[in-house]
Amino acid sequence: MADEPDEATSPEPIPPLAETPDLPDEERRWSLPSLLVLYLTAVAVAVAVVYHLGTVFLSIAPANPVSQRHATAINAHVLPEFEQNWQLFAPNPLQQNIAVQARVQTVDSTGHRLDSPWIDLTARDVAAIRGNPLPSHVNQNQLRRAWDYYTAWHDQQTEKSTGFGGPLSEEYLKRIGLQRIGRDWEGMAVIQIQFRSATTDVTGPSWTGAPATTSPSYRQLPWWPANDDDYRGLGVS
Repeated sequence: MADEPDEATSPEPIPPLAETPDLPDEERRWSLPSLLVLYLTAVAVAVAVVYHLGTVFLSIAPANPVSQRHATAINAHVLPEFEQNWQLFAPNPLQQNIAVQARVQTVDSTGHRLDSPWIDLTARDVAAIRGNPLPSHVNQNQLRRAWDYYTAWHDQQTEKSTGFGGPLSEEYLKRIGLQRIGRDWEGMAVIQIQFRSATTDVTGPSWTGAPATTSPSYRQLPWWPANDDDYRGLGVS
C-alpha cells in the first residue's frame, strides 16, 4: 500500500475569493464638475445640431421672412459644404456648358495699369476632377454655385443687384477669384478683378440633327476693386 501523504507537506486548500462588496450609492455618483461638463457638452451638441438642421432647412425652404432676414448667416453656414438640392430625385440635365473666367488688373512701378489674360477657373476645376476617384466638393460645386448665386440676384443687361442677395453674391464670387489667383500677377499687385462667363450649348445626339455649337457667348461683368479686406481669411500671402 502506498504511503499516505504527510499532513505537514500536503498543499493547503485555496480559500474561495471573497465577493467584492457593492459600493454605496454615495461613492458611485459623479462629481459636480464632471456632471457640469457632461451637461454643457450635451447642450452644446444639441444647439449645434438644431442650428445646423435649421439653417439647412431654411436654405431649401421657400422664401420667407426668417430666411430673408438671416440670409447672410444661412448662406455662410450652408454654402458650399452643406448645399442641398433635389436633383437626385428630379434630375435636370444641363443643356449648356458654362465656364467662369477671370482676369486681374495690376499696376507697375510707373503707375501703368496692365490687364492679365483671361484665366479659365472652371477649366482648373475640371482638370482637378478628371481622373480623381474622390473629387473635392469645392472643385465640383464652389465656383459653379457662386456663379449661379450671382446670376440669380443680378439683372443680365445692367448687372445691377435685384435684391438683398446681390451684394453678398458679388463678395462671394470676388473672394473665390482672388483666393485662386492670389495677391499678385507676374510680380505686380492685383488692384482689380473682372469676371465673365463663356456659355456653349450642349450639342444634341446626332440622330436629332441639332447643329453643333462651337462659338460661346459671353457675359462680362464690370471691374471690381480688390483690397486687403477682400483677402481677409483666405490664407493668401
